[in-house]
Amino acid sequence: MEITLRSTSKIVTVNGNVQARVWEGATASGTPITALVTRIVVAEDAGAERHAEFERELQETAAPTGVNEAFPLRLIL
Repeated sequence: MEITLRSTSKIVTVNGNVQARVWEGATASGTPITALVTRIVVAEDAGAERHAEFERELQETAAPTGVNEAFPLRLIL
C-alpha cells in the first residue's frame, strides 16, 4: 500500500500518556485516511542536508480538517 500524508497541528494523547501528531492523507487509490504518528525519523545515511531539510519541513503544519475528531478505541493500540 502507498499513502500520502500531510502533518496537521493537532496533537492527541493515546495509550494514556503517549502524544501523537495527527496526519491526514489518502491511499494511492484515493481513500482518505488519518494516521496518529508518535515517532518519525530520517534514515541515518541520508546526509546532514536531508536531515536539516526534513526538520524544516516537519515544522510546517496545517489545521486538521476535522474529518476524524474522535478515534474509535479499536484503532488505538
